[in-house]
Amino acid sequence: MNGAPLLTVPRLTLAAVAALAVALFLTACENVGSYTQPTLVRVIDASYLAPAVNVTVNGTLIAANIGQGAITAYGALPASNSAVINVNATTAGPPLLTTNDWVLAAGDQHSAFLTDDAAAPTGYEITVLQDQQVAAATGHSAFRFLNQAINTGAVDVYMVPAGSTLANAIPLVTALPVGNTPTYVSFLSQTVTMVITPTGLTTPSYTSTPIGLTGGEVRTVLIVDTQLTSNPPVAVFTANDVN
Repeated sequence: MNGAPLLTVPRLTLAAVAALAVALFLTACENVGSYTQPTLVRVIDASYLAPAVNVTVNGTLIAANIGQGAITAYGALPASNSAVINVNATTAGPPLLTTNDWVLAAGDQHSAFLTDDAAAPTGYEITVLQDQQVAAATGHSAFRFLNQAINTGAVDVYMVPAGSTLANAIPLVTALPVGNTPTYVSFLSQTVTMVITPTGLTTPSYTSTPIGLTGGEVRTVLIVDTQLTSNPPVAVFTANDVN
């Protein structure tokens, strides 16, 4: 016959399969196109005055019954351009603190950092920190130090290599003030001892056990006073941001 060739049964089957594949591909593209990555959020409690608290973000509980020194695991939440963060005492009552203007970007990692603030109406403050979410460079580790040791004041932080001494070490961070939000500091990975001293003094306020670092680690270190006296020992709480 003249004209277009007839489609045989096998050809009809192939055509139907091809059409179905195209339809599924287009549907998958639509699903991928509408997908929004979650945001990751954790809580770091550095408050001396707050009772045990619960913390919610846009109504979702992300931390329960925590106190000073707590650093929670990350929780996945929908991204938000104006996230509402509530801090409530676990014993009930009105919120101790409410904020409603924080941007929690899709695909990012954040720490909701609870601290005391005498100038704030509630006496507390939440700061949302941007956390590093990629591993440190090969053979390096990246640490961020949050100094909330109010009575100790500014501190120097050493990472003393195994086999060395504090006297021979150079501070990784010098004169770290209270209340700032520093960036991450990268250094060569090895086994180290973390030593923290008040700035200008050589007597340690804190000495860790040896820390074995092999590369890629990203950490956040919270520093707080252990006593409400001048130059007290400090306590250190370390959280894994990556690796």
